[in-house]
Amino acid sequence: MSEQKFIETSKSFFIDADYKTAFDETGLTTINAVFSFNAGKNLVKNNLSRHRTRLQFEINSPPTTLFLKRYDSPPIFTQIKNWLTSRKRTSLGFFDLEPTGKLAAAGISTPKIISYGEQWGSFFEKKSFIITEKIPDADSIERKLPDCFNAPPTAENLQLRRNFIARSAAFVKKFHETNYRHRDLYFSHIFYSNSGKFYLIDLARVFKPTVFYERFRIKDIAQVYYSAPGRYFSKTDRLRFYLGYTGHNKLSRKDKVFIRKVKRKARRMAKHDIKHGRAVPFAS
Repeated sequence: MSEQKFIETSKSFFIDADYKTAFDETGLTTINAVFSFNAGKNLVKNNLSRHRTRLQFEINSPPTTLFLKRYDSPPIFTQIKNWLTSRKRTSLGFFDLEPTGKLAAAGISTPKIISYGEQWGSFFEKKSFIITEKIPDADSIERKLPDCFNAPPTAENLQLRRNFIARSAAFVKKFHETNYRHRDLYFSHIFYSNSGKFYLIDLARVFKPTVFYERFRIKDIAQVYYSAPGRYFSKTDRLRFYLGYTGHNKLSRKDKVFIRKVKRKARRMAKHDIKHGRAVPFAS
């Protein structure tokens, strides 16, 4: 596979060279063009801040589905908070861009970056964006688990389920070994392809903590625990996941303390969601 090459086609506008023709055809050649572009499906979310928009659109050469994230005049407080977290001044789009590339280089599959850019004022960010390719033949494990989870509990299907749990645990373990923390590690952000490959998406909040290192690890694992549906994942399955994640054969005293903290965090999350009328996946 050839190395991906980005070219700057206009000021602070970068694109994968293989997609330049397609972007020329759609008129996506400058940052201003990206922010006036609306020829796609608006991916509205209830909790999406007003300075953020998400769009799904198609290109023809090559035929591909793409996802566009835009950040338009983000609040100064948000920018400063992010700079303090990352210990550098950078755009919101770059918070998606940097971990996507670095995790891919570390062997953690992420969506392919197609284009990105940023526009600055005298000191603060004015606009930034990132465009990624839809992961081929894959879906989030929140929406679709492998067929063995809905199939009759035969010996073969049980083994397939255990294999999936072991591989998902190894995937999360490998991610944490990079020293990154996701802070939004729900089933909705873990994708699984038809070929059996795991991917990590929505990386805008991913960072490497210098303090509260363990706190953010607990948060990530609690989010995995919380989003695993109770009707598919038993207590034994959750224990298998944890043992696979740690690489241990049995629980140590330290493991038991960690698990109690994860469960406590999950209960707090459940209390919050119940209060707002939302379902609690692990209790379903």
